[in-house]
Amino acid sequence: MPSRKKASLLGLTLGLLCDPAFADEPQPVELEAISVTSDYESPTGPVSGYRATRSASATKTDTAIRDIPQAISVVPASVLSDLGSTSVERALDFAGGVSKQNNFGGLTLYEYSVRGFTTSEFYKDGFSANRGYPSTPDAANIERIEVLKGPAASLYGRGDPGGTVNIVTKKPQPEAFTTVQTSAGSWDRYRTALDVNTPLDDQGNVLSRINLAVEDNKRFRDHVDSQRVFVAPSISWQLNPDTSLLVESEIVRHNSTFDRGVVAPNNKWGGVSRSTFLGEPNDGNIDNHNNLLQAALEHHLNDSWKLRLASHYKEGKLWGDASEARALNADGRTVNRRLRERDTNWHDSITQLELRGLFDLGSWQHELLIGTEYENYRKDERVTTIAGGPYAIDIYKPVYGQPKPNGVRSGTDFFEDVESHALNLQDQIIFTDKLRGMVGARFEHFDQRIDDHSRNVKSQQRHDALTQRAGLLYQLTPSTGLFANASTSFKPNNGLDASGKSFDPEEGVGYEVGIKNELFDERVSSTLAFFHIDKENVLALDPGTDTSRAMGKARSQGFDWQVSGQVTDAVRVIGAFAYIDAEVTKGDATIPTGSRILGVAKRSGSLLGVYEFQDGRLRGSDVGAAFTYVGDRSGESGSDFELPAYQTVDLLAHYKASDNVTLGLNLNNIFDEKYYERSYSNYWVNPGEPRNFTVSLTLNL
Repeated sequence: MPSRKKASLLGLTLGLLCDPAFADEPQPVELEAISVTSDYESPTGPVSGYRATRSASATKTDTAIRDIPQAISVVPASVLSDLGSTSVERALDFAGGVSKQNNFGGLTLYEYSVRGFTTSEFYKDGFSANRGYPSTPDAANIERIEVLKGPAASLYGRGDPGGTVNIVTKKPQPEAFTTVQTSAGSWDRYRTALDVNTPLDDQGNVLSRINLAVEDNKRFRDHVDSQRVFVAPSISWQLNPDTSLLVESEIVRHNSTFDRGVVAPNNKWGGVSRSTFLGEPNDGNIDNHNNLLQAALEHHLNDSWKLRLASHYKEGKLWGDASEARALNADGRTVNRRLRERDTNWHDSITQLELRGLFDLGSWQHELLIGTEYENYRKDERVTTIAGGPYAIDIYKPVYGQPKPNGVRSGTDFFEDVESHALNLQDQIIFTDKLRGMVGARFEHFDQRIDDHSRNVKSQQRHDALTQRAGLLYQLTPSTGLFANASTSFKPNNGLDASGKSFDPEEGVGYEVGIKNELFDERVSSTLAFFHIDKENVLALDPGTDTSRAMGKARSQGFDWQVSGQVTDAVRVIGAFAYIDAEVTKGDATIPTGSRILGVAKRSGSLLGVYEFQDGRLRGSDVGAAFTYVGDRSGESGSDFELPAYQTVDLLAHYKASDNVTLGLNLNNIFDEKYYERSYSNYWVNPGEPRNFTVSLTLNL
């Protein structure tokens, strides 16, 4: 009975409340907002802190880095932001085993070394990005920089066996935001960058983003400066639940002084100021204009299979004059120079079609990638050297304004056309909960034609290449994985030798074993890898003839280690160390067997640590420091000329004045270390920057 009374009273009360005679007008009920968040990290999206957990560079699929049986280093854009730097090379200091090489007078990211082998290849969003002489990638639209260690030809095609760099650019995001950053620094360096992300419809199906940057920079080097305008618009469109389109573009207008650096007389460092410019200020700057357009269409056939069709087109033009050091004279204080006129243009078109899918075969789970690629690359290059009359300059007390040479004109004038067709297959296999594997192969056909107009020589060569890789990863514990792999590389050699003949392609093979760890409750990732790589048909530039020639064979072995992550809520770190023993194993009289490979230090390392305040008035502000060490390196192929070891220390601080305003200060090379970043010979040596500072203001609008 008591329960019936309660039920009757409850019914009566509800009835009265529902009767207009006894109840007020109904009031809307406001529910508390529910926020849904996800820890999923897109392989092309922003990285939280310094630790990336997923990558598409190593497999061209969305894969957890811990599951890839190969070493891969990811340097997120936040590292460059914290360092107050816009240099891709600065970011690569934290990838482990990456060395600075010829930067083509400061005009471009022309060459770099990974694990001891120099390459001119780098990729952007999976497309080859370094054909011709494109201007250095701009940090304004870089999301992350990924270095796949070891040969990757089975996935990307032509390349060098040391490793592959893939730059992932910023993509349109669902939420609207605008960020403005302006900075100023030593030697009148000024830069302003704008990042505007805007959804174009209410449903978020059409998103747009544009990155802009404007620079006007002088350097510590006398009479050396650069200017740049960078524009990168992009748009994504979700056409329907299964189909999406992404269109991206870049426009770069860059000009800078062509600067080969200083001279080391008698292979020694003394008396020559690191600011001394050995060119001619009235030569003017070299212009480098680049345009890029690419689009990617993705369609889900079902829950397991997806098609991707992507196309990429870029063009560029580089032109201007420069007076360049040629050789040191017998007096030990003057260097010969030559005046060179450059006029180069290039076009590169790439189309990719890929099918990706998941399926089970027995108890094994497979993720299959089938891809095809077509590329057509064309370059017209003319470099004219003008002789006549003395054109030397004093390396200690340079006097500028000498009459320009006006005599015999010589040089190179050639057209190069490379066409390639490729088919690649890759299978990622889950054998058990603890054992994973990956196999891949790529068949590629190359047609290369070179018309050397200066020597009236024509050359054509065709190559068929089959490259492979295979790897295994065993998850020893939930936080520790052991991996091993083997892979091969192939790359056609460009240009002609001194007799007008084309070169045999370079080929390489690499082996790697390593261990991956997740530390501090999976807040920090670490990869330690040991490697051995052999390469043959290696080219080297002969300073005597200024033409390339086959060097023979080379070998590199050693280990590299990288760590990155959030040690605590307040402390984030990224660091690397590498030991690389790289030498010529089959040389000649000019570059003997046993010679060290140019520019590669046996030991190098870096560490960046940042402390972010969690409470109080300084909440969101941070302080930090970066340390970089590079050991002694060969300064000229086949020579006993060496660049000495160096170490630098940088300090940083950011004050978060409000949620929308951040002030930054970076102090670089605080101990004013005198060092040399790279060289090609003892008369082309690039000194590093002295002590300097940068102040910045970031506004989130």
